[in-house]
Amino acid sequence: MYEYIKGRLAETTPTYAVVDCGGVGYYINISVNTYSKITTATDVCLYVHLIVREDAHLLYGFYSKEERALFRQLISVSGVGANTAGVMLSSMTTGEIVNAIVTENVNAIKSVKGIGLKTAQRVIIELKDKVGAAGVVGEPVFAANTIRDEALSALVMLGFVKAQASKVLDKIIAGGGVSSVEELIKLALKQL
Repeated sequence: MYEYIKGRLAETTPTYAVVDCGGVGYYINISVNTYSKITTATDVCLYVHLIVREDAHLLYGFYSKEERALFRQLISVSGVGANTAGVMLSSMTTGEIVNAIVTENVNAIKSVKGIGLKTAQRVIIELKDKVGAAGVVGEPVFAANTIRDEALSALVMLGFVKAQASKVLDKIIAGGGVSSVEELIKLALKQL
């Protein structure tokens, strides 16, 4: 329903912010990561997600669209509510959560307060294939790993030895500047 709320920051704490928009103050739940980015600002723009419950309409605000997209994916998992997703986003950065899901690091997710082993496993199972969708991306390392994995699969299918191809791909990625799978494969073919 709402895309973002933009206005003067009237009040802020590590768990919520009040944004004044033309004389109306919106109480918006935020993560610690968002708080750290807006704490010194006077005017803010928070991307919001509205949750309508029987007893309340709750706004959750995020500094970036990526953080909001990850929040939406987290709350789609059975057993993860808005408060738990907020705690996850406060405990870890968006990139750390995405990398934990992709690498199936159950212990990293389980380290978040309120998440047990079964919930952590469910988060990984349900979101592993989705974290690249809907604008959710990790740190550049995650994007490079996705490109690397696709390029490695292609090179193995072309008949190259996996270990040798892997070393060449790591060397190319470390050099930087690669933005697509096709480009990475072409560079790797020149070195294999």
